[in-house]
Amino acid sequence: MERYDLSSMSAVDALHHYLEASALAFADRGAYVGDPAYVNVPLHDLLSDRYAAERACQIQPTTALTKPVAPGDVTSYDGQCATASTTPTVKAPDTENLNTTNLTVADRWGNIVEYTLTIEQTGGSGIVLPGRGFLLNNELTDFSPVWTAGDPNRIEGGKRPRSSISPTIVLRHGTPYLALGSPGGSTIITTVLQMLFDRIDRGMSIEQAIAAPRGSQRNTPSVTAEQAFIDQYGAALGAYGHTFSPAGAPGTTAAEIGAATAIEFGPHRLLTAVSEPTRRGGGSALVVRARR
Repeated sequence: MERYDLSSMSAVDALHHYLEASALAFADRGAYVGDPAYVNVPLHDLLSDRYAAERACQIQPTTALTKPVAPGDVTSYDGQCATASTTPTVKAPDTENLNTTNLTVADRWGNIVEYTLTIEQTGGSGIVLPGRGFLLNNELTDFSPVWTAGDPNRIEGGKRPRSSISPTIVLRHGTPYLALGSPGGSTIITTVLQMLFDRIDRGMSIEQAIAAPRGSQRNTPSVTAEQAFIDQYGAALGAYGHTFSPAGAPGTTAAEIGAATAIEFGPHRLLTAVSEPTRRGGGSALVVRARR
């Protein structure tokens, strides 16, 4: 099996592997993930270390793959490197929007809530629930825009669409270590992944990980990235073959990627709560104390 020690790599090498792994994961997500009540989602295979090792074989240390990459074959894998398919797939347009909120909450007893909620588009469906006062979402747009018989995310009555919301709680030795999440449409997945990658593999503090400039590779020809990410890493990653589209360019909806919140659970019951320092005007990280 291929093993990668990201912590021993240079920042540029590690980011190259992060971007390539993201593209491979998005290829598999598009091919296999849908509502498990309607389609057979091969979770055992997709989460298998052996399958992951075989997919990792496609990552070239100094050369970016041509995107979009093809999904892996969950019906035949042995974890060994072999000649892999490089036939690109057709990437459907991204219809997910940014009208999403994320909350990270913990109390003194150790209870944790990581909550991501969305109405999908401005105003959601435009329908307010009578007597309750909140908008219903327009999540129908999360289905694939073109109906294809073999697509696990094709639209069907009663079916839940595929979604990118990724509220995440990380355990270390069975106890909470990190809780984090973000809004951001399909960039939610890469925002959460990059924060974990920066905190765990690159050794940043949680404050540094949430503030670091972001790049999002979702199996597209170019990487969507914040301008600060392009300024810092664009030239070096360009030597690997990566190309970049600035977040906020035509066809995108925001100049920033994500608007995350996180709590880190340290020793001696020390909790570190963080939110965005500048994205979308800055977030809020507070300790609420009950009045005595």
